[in-house]
Amino acid sequence: MGRQGSMALLAFTLFGLLSSVKADSIGYGYNLVGLDDLNNGGGVVGYLELVKATETYGADVKNLKLVARYRGSDRLQVHISDADSKRYEVPQELLPRDPVDSFKANRKLFGRLKVEKSGVISSKKNQLEFHYVAEPFGFAVVRRSNGEVLWNTSAPGSGLFNNIIFKDQYLEISSQLPYKSALYGLGESSRPDGLRLSHNRQYTMWATDIGSWNIDIDLYGVFPFLVDVREGGLTHGVAIMNSNGMDIVYNDTSITFKIIGGVFDFYFFSGPAPIAVVDQYTQLVGRPAAMPYWVLGFHQSRYGYNNVEQLDYVMKKYAEVNLPVESMWSDIDHMDHYKDFTLDPVNYPVDKLLPFVQNLHKNHQKFIMILDPGIKIDTNYSTYVRGDKLDIFMRNGTSHRYVAQVWPGATNIPDFLHPKSQEFWSTEVAEFHKVIPFDGLWLDMNEPANFCGGPTCYFPPGIQTCPQIDECCMICDNTNLNRWDDPPYHINSLGIHRPLYAHTMAMNCEHFNGIRAYDTHNVYGMSEGLATYRALKELTGKRPFVLARSMFLGSGSYAAHWTGDNGATWGDLQYSVVSIINLGLFGVPMVGADICGFNFQTNEELCIRWTQVGAFYPFSRDHSDIHAGPQEFYLWESVTETARSVFSWRYRLLPFLYTLMFGAHKTGAPIFRPLFFAVPEDSRTWDIADQFTLGTDLLVSPVLQQGQVTVNAYFPQGVWYNLFNPSQVVRANNSFHTLDAPLDTINAHVRSGSILPLQDLAPTTTQARKTPYTLLIAMDPESDSFNAPSAICDRRSKATGELFIDDDDTISMQVKDGAGSLVTFEATRKDGVYVLKADVEEGAYAVKQGLMLQTVSVLGVRTAPNSVKVNGKYEAVNVTFDNKASYLTLTDLNLPIGKDFEVSWDCSGSDAFTS
Repeated sequence: MGRQGSMALLAFTLFGLLSSVKADSIGYGYNLVGLDDLNNGGGVVGYLELVKATETYGADVKNLKLVARYRGSDRLQVHISDADSKRYEVPQELLPRDPVDSFKANRKLFGRLKVEKSGVISSKKNQLEFHYVAEPFGFAVVRRSNGEVLWNTSAPGSGLFNNIIFKDQYLEISSQLPYKSALYGLGESSRPDGLRLSHNRQYTMWATDIGSWNIDIDLYGVFPFLVDVREGGLTHGVAIMNSNGMDIVYNDTSITFKIIGGVFDFYFFSGPAPIAVVDQYTQLVGRPAAMPYWVLGFHQSRYGYNNVEQLDYVMKKYAEVNLPVESMWSDIDHMDHYKDFTLDPVNYPVDKLLPFVQNLHKNHQKFIMILDPGIKIDTNYSTYVRGDKLDIFMRNGTSHRYVAQVWPGATNIPDFLHPKSQEFWSTEVAEFHKVIPFDGLWLDMNEPANFCGGPTCYFPPGIQTCPQIDECCMICDNTNLNRWDDPPYHINSLGIHRPLYAHTMAMNCEHFNGIRAYDTHNVYGMSEGLATYRALKELTGKRPFVLARSMFLGSGSYAAHWTGDNGATWGDLQYSVVSIINLGLFGVPMVGADICGFNFQTNEELCIRWTQVGAFYPFSRDHSDIHAGPQEFYLWESVTETARSVFSWRYRLLPFLYTLMFGAHKTGAPIFRPLFFAVPEDSRTWDIADQFTLGTDLLVSPVLQQGQVTVNAYFPQGVWYNLFNPSQVVRANNSFHTLDAPLDTINAHVRSGSILPLQDLAPTTTQARKTPYTLLIAMDPESDSFNAPSAICDRRSKATGELFIDDDDTISMQVKDGAGSLVTFEATRKDGVYVLKADVEEGAYAVKQGLMLQTVSVLGVRTAPNSVKVNGKYEAVNVTFDNKASYLTLTDLNLPIGKDFEVSWDCSGSDAFTS
């Protein structure tokens, strides 16, 4: 580690002649006047002085502190803040990380040190280098292995770049980017132009309560995180740990961050593969939460189930048509005048709802209930009374409690950063659970939403309820706005520079410690989600399930997500694939979109196609709006048949999906992935937004457009078997193939070289996970033809896979202390001789559960064996062989999943079992 002034030539090659940068009226930048090594030798701390003051967007901060430090071998942090005054940063209680407060920057201390014109901070242990130029200060991040510049804040000449600008309510910084780089991330929004970020676009980071059928605007979640794929496939990531509102402008060769507060706190992740970037990023923000097994089942919901009888009717209809349903969800219909933690005494009385929920539990099904953050102001409402006593509600700029209007009318908004807020929320969750033993909580409206908006709002005298409950009927005084509600720079919210306070709480609202909503707005949903997760964990001692709408970096470490109020349109079906891929990149792998659409009336063809795609969402739920009408799968015979087909496979794939979730929990790896994860070096994959993979082994190529009956699908190199009809084989060389896709068909293909663990279909996940296991082994096809591609004619082949099993209760998914088992499978073929091995880690749990492997199905087999050995001994195994499909099945194996085993057979010549 060291500061190398001798690297000046390289630095100037990176930055160009900085004296040619033309300063503008917004800011003139800073000079680096002091620099020193950190105490631990892992980077530098520096002191920056303002070059020249301006007044555009407010006065400049005069002195800045720079901290550039390495965190491990693959992460570099660059933190720039006020050297003299503490500024707001994302609260440590929400997102714990190593603070930089202990690194002091003092002008007198640094005045004695010589600062080189340029230099390089490097470490042989790290994949990234930090380059700097002193006057005016700028920095670059460089990949050590090949010298590629990944980030460069001081590119001269184009007129697009300013120097670093740092004011109280306006921060700006830019980086040069290659025109051909492929950027992903910066969510949450619905994007009609696909997965890859578009040149000459602005992406606004502001949590907003608005239907996700609206495109290209800020939605519920805020994820200032980028994945950047460069020529050749090398990939890196960039996150900025800042929860203030911001506009991010992506031009042809630059990206600019315009932020209305906080600090610059950048993290650079070296990759170099896309999957490695997400691994490194989730090490920082938190690994995705472990989810209960049942969350992978199919869920049914609707806003507009008017009473308990309707819930019961829907569940019975699903049973009649033999469609598995894991859970019933209850929207705000169950509430007494829309108050949290209450039941409507007429339509949802406890003496009807409780037996319904108990019957669900008897049938191994679940019940999930909704919560909104706003608490109705009502002295006869016990939840409000307890919150009032603990004084945990947000206050406005005059220290009075802020009044918002949502479904129940006038409400106060809990302050989830208050030290007593957890006590309050845990009590409410526990008390309501005594009434109705729900299995999970669904957090809506947690941006937080407000039908009104302004620093001060009140109901007119005599008005208790609104004629239209989802419209504002309060009087709001929005004259003489303060600098928090009307900052110098207006972010481009909704594409119209909408006021920050619109449809949410006022920006001058304060938490107990004086922090303003101006700073915390984008993490409010995160704070509620974390409190809910903790409340459920305290209540049950088991793995919680929380579904949250508004999220921030790290929210996936305790909550799942859905893409909000989408529309029943073909466009929304397309956006769902992009949105779910993006959330996986952000560390939220358990995510789905409302199948068939939430808003607007759906139609039969759309619902068929959406059901096909939704069966492969990590979180799979049908949910619709009261005005859209019912859309349960049993309402159309064609949808019912489609759902039977695709969801029978989803339930068979549950062990495969749960093992992917285990991988996500351990490494951050998305369940639902873009094609560029598989082949980042092929730039054709960078723009593919209509296909996805589940893990590495299952490729899904859906129909996303009305009337479409074929798909032009990209296949990574190798052999791919149709999941539903293995006789249909695609031999690919990173190539596109046209596939038939009639209305009753979705194309899903299994990668050769993979082993997928399966179980049988059952009405619920509880029942399904007790059924015998099957291994679906996809091998390269046997071939004697020397004209075939070399990868196919090679009679040697190998396939691998994993199976994770646990007790479904432990907070963390783990392979220790008898709580779980991990089985690694390997199948090999050499000259027609097949060997399947299982290597078990901590098999005690699987053995205790009596879990058995009964069937092995092998794709790519040309001939059938005349004998089978199990653990070295010949066994009377039932063998069937489909010559046309090259499909071999061994049944009646009776092998305990929790013990190592070996199964072998010889297919080198015999066809005794051909059928």
